[in-house]
Amino acid sequence: MILPIYIYGQPVLRKVAQDIDVENYLNLKELIDNMFETMYYADGVGLAGPQVGLSDRIFVVDLSPLASDEHPEFKDFKKVFINAHITERSGDLEMVEEGCLSIPGIHEKVPREGEVTIAYLDEDLQPREEHYSGFMARVIQHEYDHLDGVLFTDRISPLRKRMVKNKLANMEKGKVACDYKIRTVR
Repeated sequence: MILPIYIYGQPVLRKVAQDIDVENYLNLKELIDNMFETMYYADGVGLAGPQVGLSDRIFVVDLSPLASDEHPEFKDFKKVFINAHITERSGDLEMVEEGCLSIPGIHEKVPREGEVTIAYLDEDLQPREEHYSGFMARVIQHEYDHLDGVLFTDRISPLRKRMVKNKLANMEKGKVACDYKIRTVR
């Protein structure tokens, strides 16, 4: 089932998400399937719980659509991150343009560390701790930020923040057009 994606201004996007009680969480598998379906429908490569209105520490990522001869490592990179916690960030800060399904139409260069280590439960509720670098690390950090109530626009330069201020204000007023199902504040 395709879920509505919560747009900038929705309070849930600013809350710190809580760990999931995986023993008692109803329909977790269904939620995961719905999150992937929603993400694919919106042409995204990642989607976090707060983006579908849930203050739960879960996000999904699928980089396989971006796989190429240049990036064969993306081919099988489809993962679920439950109760994710970044344990280390390292490497040089890299400025790369990002976008977000919850902030449609805005793309900005965002500084992020080049490497990240993350502990989480996978889709089978198995504990994992993995190290990522490059674009994989960037996507994971972007989705992880959603779990902490942080949006990529919080990380851009003050000048760029002023330049997108009106667009963000319009989103808060419900003035936004998307090709996918959304939920605005108004």
